[in-house]
Amino acid sequence: MTTATDTSPFRTHEAGHIGVNDVPIERRMFGIGRVGDDVKVAGWVKSVRDHGELIFIDLRDRTGVVQLVIDPSDAAEAHQIAETLRNEFCISAVGKVVERATHLVNPNLATGGVEIRVSSLELLSRSDVLPFQLEDENVDEAVRLKWRFLDLRREKMFGNLQLRSHVTQVMRRYLDARGFLDVETPILGKSTPEGARDFLVPSRTRPGQFFALPQSPQLFKQMLMVAGVERYYQIARCFRDEDLRADRQLEFTQLDVEMSFVTQDDVLDMMEGLMKQIWSEVAGIELDEPFIRLPFHESMLRFGSDKPDLRFDLEIGDLGEAWKNTEFGVARATLDAGNAVRVLVGPGGGRFSRKDMDELTEFAKQFGAKGLAWFIVEEDGSLRSPVVKFLSEAEQQALKDVAGAQPGDAIFLMADTDLVVSRVLGALRTRLIEQLELVPNRPWQFAWIVDAPLFEWDEDRERFTFAHHPFCQPSTDTAQYLETEPGKVIAEAYDLTLNGWELASGSIRVHQYELQQKIFQVLGIDEAEAEEKFSFFLRALKMGAPPHGGIAPGVDRIVALLAHEANIREVIAFPRQQSTFDPLTESPAPVDAQQLKELHIKTDLPQAPAAPSA
Repeated sequence: MTTATDTSPFRTHEAGHIGVNDVPIERRMFGIGRVGDDVKVAGWVKSVRDHGELIFIDLRDRTGVVQLVIDPSDAAEAHQIAETLRNEFCISAVGKVVERATHLVNPNLATGGVEIRVSSLELLSRSDVLPFQLEDENVDEAVRLKWRFLDLRREKMFGNLQLRSHVTQVMRRYLDARGFLDVETPILGKSTPEGARDFLVPSRTRPGQFFALPQSPQLFKQMLMVAGVERYYQIARCFRDEDLRADRQLEFTQLDVEMSFVTQDDVLDMMEGLMKQIWSEVAGIELDEPFIRLPFHESMLRFGSDKPDLRFDLEIGDLGEAWKNTEFGVARATLDAGNAVRVLVGPGGGRFSRKDMDELTEFAKQFGAKGLAWFIVEEDGSLRSPVVKFLSEAEQQALKDVAGAQPGDAIFLMADTDLVVSRVLGALRTRLIEQLELVPNRPWQFAWIVDAPLFEWDEDRERFTFAHHPFCQPSTDTAQYLETEPGKVIAEAYDLTLNGWELASGSIRVHQYELQQKIFQVLGIDEAEAEEKFSFFLRALKMGAPPHGGIAPGVDRIVALLAHEANIREVIAFPRQQSTFDPLTESPAPVDAQQLKELHIKTDLPQAPAAPSA
């Protein structure tokens, strides 16, 4: 029998482990509190119920909730204290674990079969009136973020933190067992082009010069391969000065991995094993099948996205062959110009009104569409549309066949360049899945997107830019086009996607100095600029750099998906609003003139802008 004594300053047991028999020893600090035990617990008041003589308190700590019962005939002083308590006061209580009467058992509570008869009660800390009730699920997000330390007391939010911790533990164990070395790389580094704006940090000791916070540890981990580490990982904090959305924050966490003497298959197999281990240990789900490997071009053609949600068997159809002799003006002109005419079915979309169709057309225009043709498949199989009169019977049938449409469905048609058609129909596919509330055919669908282009053409600057980053190895089959037709060069790059999210991105790296210089030349980076920006890295490539490759799964996104959250803010302890403002710390914020003077910085603002209201 466990006995609470005066030598225990705050507690001898955790609230959620009173009367519960199935808690593994590694998940608890103390023993199980059994019926008849004298225990001491501490935590926060979840609720107080005064029934006249008896006062009932639900006490919550990180492990769960247990009911306290205070009877003035047993504990007069404790009863007096209990009468002053409010929600979220922090208390400690000593008492005996007793069994509840059968009709008083709470089946919705893990500890619902027992309660603690309190003999003494101590008020550890008071709480002001709460800005919101923790049980309220409809609190404005700005309020939740301003009071994040209260928001994290919610069972769901704390559960997300526990889930995140579990995920990173599995990552570490998996990689440690396979010979990877956990190495920290610098946070203060040099600004290099990696696709997004850097966060810059002014140097006090070198006036006018700046550090950059890492968008990723890319070059450092490659230099670790040159150093002979061979297998590296790091749970890395990274920073990108870009607009926020559901799957982006200014600062984020990734599992950074690099391996020497590997092929693309080696990296993909290693990461597949890791994902299967995470899903098995954390979610109890066995992912037995090999992950799909989908070429980038095929993914764009079939799904209009390089991160398609493959839980849904909803594919874009190509009308080019079926309509090669069409007299429908828009389609004819598009095909004659060598462009694309494609269709997408909206299962059950026959219920859309004309207003719904107009809204979807406006949505398509946001992604570059000049217009969007739509058709409703009636119950008799006929088509209803403002443009159906321009189509022959054979063309109407081909339209239904290629789209895979049935009576009651809607069909959407786009005619434009490959790029515009893919972008529009890909976005429309995601919109239809949400709007029509389609049911997924499978809960989890991982896919590797491979064979992406190494370069993209930048219309504004009229030059090639990198599609992934400038350190990707060209594929053996297409490296010959590097200096003559860069648009044909395929990268040995790969993205891991899951349910419409990009989970990880990686590549086999360039490990030869001469090849890296050729890639810089395609990007318009001459030798002088390359030396200025990358001299430290280029020196490393001249020192026996091994073939190597790596990948960086996003921890925030993995945890969000496992937690069934639509936004990564829900699995980050202290995130920012979409506007990048943090209501909790009210940052970013002005700094005083002396700090700017020490850094030799002057601003052209007439006065510091006021912080936005939370």
